[in-house]
Amino acid sequence: MKNKKNKTVRLFLLLFLASSFITPLAAQESKEGKFKPTDESLQQYKYPAWFRDAKFGIWAHWGPQAVPRQGDWYARNMYVQNGQSWETDAYKSHIKTYGHPSVSGFKDIIPLWKAEKWNPEELMKLYKKVGAKYFVSMGTHHDDFFLWNSKIHKWNSVNMGPKKDVVGLWQKAARNEGLRFGVSEHLAASYTWYQTAHSSDKTGDKAGVPYDGNDPQYEELYHGKAAADDTGWMTKNPVWQKEWFEEIKELVDMYKPDLLYSDCALPFGNEVGRGLIAHYYNDNMNKNKGKLEAVYTCKEPSKGRFAQDVERGVLDSISEFPWQTDTSIGDWFYRTGQKYKTSEEVIQMLVDIVSKNGNLLLNVVQTPEGDLEPDVLNVLDGIGSWIKVNGEAIYSTRPWKIYGEGPSTDKNQEKGQFGGLKDIRSYQSADIRFTTKDGVLYVFCMSTPTENVQIKALGKISKYTDHKISSISLLGSKEKIRWNQGENALTIDKPAVMPDFKVVVFAVQFKK
Repeated sequence: MKNKKNKTVRLFLLLFLASSFITPLAAQESKEGKFKPTDESLQQYKYPAWFRDAKFGIWAHWGPQAVPRQGDWYARNMYVQNGQSWETDAYKSHIKTYGHPSVSGFKDIIPLWKAEKWNPEELMKLYKKVGAKYFVSMGTHHDDFFLWNSKIHKWNSVNMGPKKDVVGLWQKAARNEGLRFGVSEHLAASYTWYQTAHSSDKTGDKAGVPYDGNDPQYEELYHGKAAADDTGWMTKNPVWQKEWFEEIKELVDMYKPDLLYSDCALPFGNEVGRGLIAHYYNDNMNKNKGKLEAVYTCKEPSKGRFAQDVERGVLDSISEFPWQTDTSIGDWFYRTGQKYKTSEEVIQMLVDIVSKNGNLLLNVVQTPEGDLEPDVLNVLDGIGSWIKVNGEAIYSTRPWKIYGEGPSTDKNQEKGQFGGLKDIRSYQSADIRFTTKDGVLYVFCMSTPTENVQIKALGKISKYTDHKISSISLLGSKEKIRWNQGENALTIDKPAVMPDFKVVVFAVQFKK
């Protein structure tokens, strides 16, 4: 009875605050700095050099949902009896392994996440060696379980599971290796995403028996029952929006990350979301004595207000504003028997993204215990070997006049899963990408040349050519490169010995 009474009082207070103070709160949080919760104010944003130069980050999309080894969205799908196979597989597996979700729910998975093989220091050394310039820790997924030492939400990794401040330990390891540090939040979508926990079986001997999400004592984890018309990716409930603001503000204030990622468009499309961004920018400027070093990324065109993020996809052209692709080596959470991307596929994706003014944020799939499988280590080793030789053509570069040429640049490219173009594609030896730095043009052959390389954009009569070429070298090789700049194309003779990579890079120097 006491818990129920406290819940009623808490709900009343939240409703009062939500109805009266959401907009003033957002405005108050940004009052002390230059940024206000408006698009016009956020367009004062300037992209920090560190993000533009970094190009490659690694992400730990990792938490208790890895425990069942069933992949992404387990905390939602384990409550789906009737649906598509990718949903119901989790439900069936949960019953078989843990019991019926009316009794054994996601709350009972959390204590099983021990992270006993997790060594953030050693992993961060590896990620630095691979070539990452920034690292992002998940803060909270849609499962509403926080990986930081929250003072306002008891369902967190210090109180439960590994009994460790996961965000704090990742941050310390990243700082020790000189990497920029970010956090991701997926909370805005959690309120509607988790509504499956409030349902029950439709058939069978448990038909009509409420799942554990209906138990009031677990409401802080599963949220309450949403209104019938509150079914979008982000809730329209002002009480929950206020809760999101306070909890993500706590994350920002405690860890002061260089990057904050939201797994949605600009949260809620109102002053609550803009207020959080303004507060984040202002707080970062206060931390850095007036210099803005913060990067906020969410999933809509930025118009200069932040960095647009494209999940499992890439933009189709050079963007005026720096942006980011987020994707994973495999599934988002660990899945038994999953297939991983190859190092060559990741490298091709990185090059394509960088040629278009973007960054790649790559999730490295960890086991529930916290270590990496041998297959994942092999992928990372391949990426690191390539970057060690060719990194100068990636880091601190900028797009050239065009991003590339060849078959992969036509107008009929396959679309990505969540917008943009597909991130993993088949490339031919005629596919070229460009980056530039300090007067050098880097030419990427996206697949190993089988004959002489033809580059139309560098022909003498090309509209993109305004300086004569003085020399060409092949990164990772001491071989003298032979070439001829004809009227219609630059021809680079196929080197006698090619580097041991699928993607090879030529550095083109111009006469001054």
